[in-house]
Amino acid sequence: MQQEDRPAATPLTKQDFEALARFRFGIRRYLRFSEETVRRHGITPQQYQLLLALKGFPGREWATVGELAERLQLRHHSTVELVNRAQGQKLVQRAHDPDDARVVRVGLTADGERILAELSALHRSELERMSAVLALPSWEAAD
Repeated sequence: MQQEDRPAATPLTKQDFEALARFRFGIRRYLRFSEETVRRHGITPQQYQLLLALKGFPGREWATVGELAERLQLRHHSTVELVNRAQGQKLVQRAHDPDDARVVRVGLTADGERILAELSALHRSELERMSAVLALPSWEAAD
């Protein structure tokens, strides 16, 4: 059993289960909001995650397919297909790295920037509304 799979030493209380269930419900409610919102704007939830991963990539405005696969927790070939579809919708563009021709940079287009800004503002507002439900449960020390 891996470290993160081991049960806690202290048994969970009814309140612990309620807190976990409330938090899980909040996560699911937020994800449902996100899925429905991005679809109404003409993109898939995976495409929104791709755009967000690109804009939020640390220290630069582009990422490689391998880096995106890691960020999105997808296999390389699935990420390639996701980038292909997003490029077909003119949300992202590919460019060769000037220092290494083997590297392909993926970056946002102006359309990708625009739709990401709109959607992210909606997501931030929803997170602000849901802040109490999405607060991490606090665990009381056993007496």
